Amino acid sequence: MAVFVLSGFLDEAAPNLTGQIAACHENGLRFIEMRGVNGSSLVSQSLEEVREIRRVLDGEGLRLSSIGSPFGKIRIDEPLEPHLDALRHAMDIADILDVKLLRMFSFYMPSGQDPAQFRGAVLEGIDRMLSICEDAGVQACHENEKGIYGDVTERCLDLYRTFEGRMPGVFDPANFIQCGVKPEESWPLLSPYIRYLHIKDALLSSGQVVPAGMGDGHIAGLLKHFSEKDGRIYLSLEPHLKVFQGLESLETDDVSSRGMQGYPSGQAAFRAAAQALKSVLKEIGFSETQTGIFEKTSGGVL
Repeated sequence: MAVFVLSGFLDEAAPNLTGQIAACHENGLRFIEMRGVNGSSLVSQSLEEVREIRRVLDGEGLRLSSIGSPFGKIRIDEPLEPHLDALRHAMDIADILDVKLLRMFSFYMPSGQDPAQFRGAVLEGIDRMLSICEDAGVQACHENEKGIYGDVTERCLDLYRTFEGRMPGVFDPANFIQCGVKPEESWPLLSPYIRYLHIKDALLSSGQVVPAGMGDGHIAGLLKHFSEKDGRIYLSLEPHLKVFQGLESLETDDVSSRGMQGYPSGQAAFRAAAQALKSVLKEIGFSETQTGIFEKTSGGVL
């Protein structure tokens, strides 16, 4: 039986480290999937800046579950070498922060072209990224994302089988929904390869992101399914309920057209996301046994 450990993209609560730490304590998180901090991407920070981040986090009793990196989030026909150089720098960052997981992607496809014709280039690029991570003792985990090679079930499965034992997955139900894929049809096929989950729900009708359990991601069923695994599984909150600093650089479509809900602040949006997830966990019989750690304690109702 799985133990669920809460983490999250705290740059959605606050752009600076102080605000992110406050949101962790407020919402009972001991882990961060760090993507942006203090005004820029974590992987673009200097090593001295990262050492200071580590010092502050240690003092607050917080750690990283994963680096929410942008690697693999370039077009497949863009030069790869600068990307690999940045990844090598990220490995030094991972060492300082003592984090062993890194979220990555499988390259944007040229608009209107069949992804199948780029499969070879995608596999070569992923292989080179994985080799850099493996040399540093970091496990790179592929996230399904709109517009990349691995954006639908079949191509994710292709990647996981090709790189089996080297590259597990991050399952993001909202991203599947925004690609017209029903997550409940994907998770039985992909779950053997999944390392952790992004908790982000959405509506099939519009693609709008909503709190966990309020969309078509079948979050309760998703968690019930993954609860049958053994060991710890991170549940990384990625609310996307309010426009936050840096969102525009993460998305290929117009974020102003998303119809995001009217939360007064990033902190409020993150709080709503955390409360929604905890409600779903309680619904399926999980209780918080330690701060941010949920274990099965009853039968629950689906």
